[in-house]
Amino acid sequence: MRMRLGCRLSFMLPAPTPMILLLNVHHSRASDLERPDLLITNPAVPVESYRDGFGNWCNRLVAPAGRFAASTEGTIRDAGLSDPIDQSAEQHPVERLPSEALTYLLPSRYCESDVLSDFAWANFNRGPLGWPRVQAVCDFVHNHVRFGYEHSRPTRTAVETLNEGVGVCRDYTHLAIALCRCLNIPARYCTGYVSDIGRPPPYPPMDFAAWMEVYLGDRWWVFDPRNNDIRFGRVLIARGRDAADVPLTHSFGHHELQAFEVWIEKIANGPI
Repeated sequence: MRMRLGCRLSFMLPAPTPMILLLNVHHSRASDLERPDLLITNPAVPVESYRDGFGNWCNRLVAPAGRFAASTEGTIRDAGLSDPIDQSAEQHPVERLPSEALTYLLPSRYCESDVLSDFAWANFNRGPLGWPRVQAVCDFVHNHVRFGYEHSRPTRTAVETLNEGVGVCRDYTHLAIALCRCLNIPARYCTGYVSDIGRPPPYPPMDFAAWMEVYLGDRWWVFDPRNNDIRFGRVLIARGRDAADVPLTHSFGHHELQAFEVWIEKIANGPI
């Protein structure tokens, strides 16, 4: 299937402000783009692109004072398949993990696995290893946390999410990541698009989503503790240790976000 995706963010800035934007589809999906989701700014400013230490595509610029907008829009081909599942995917002992996965076992800014270790082992040590254990973590987080945009707080950590029992998708993801790391399962934070394809209407307003990838059976697998169900049309933008590594926008100065729009939708009557 073919999908149209993109976003538009509008800011008000009191002074010229350096910014870093992570809004483009991840390079792992670049070959699927029929129409690249190039970053467009209004007013137009010079943009320098680079890859960060996690391989994410970043754009740096200096936004002028006043009203400033950044947008993307592209068309992507997708196989139309749901997130893959393999309940037999095994968990590897730490000593057998690839070196590049080890950083995703460590505590990070929003995922205090060192603090949550006793809780994790007390609650998830009795079930089988591998996929079932990760699913048990997702089931717990999904049921424990109450979703609501009114609960959003950009500084909330995994420990605070556990204690408060409320949050948005990034909070679900941070808590699930931290618990997996406690259980010696590498887990990393992902942000991107998740479509409503296959879901019954009415549809809530679209937003960027957060989920996690865990390392089992010699590969990374998608788990989504916020939705905790079968999803189609998932498109990655960036991944890192937690949300601190992959902010969609990072400004080096004060800014006010005045408008925010995200879309991903199947193109009707397009070729399969």
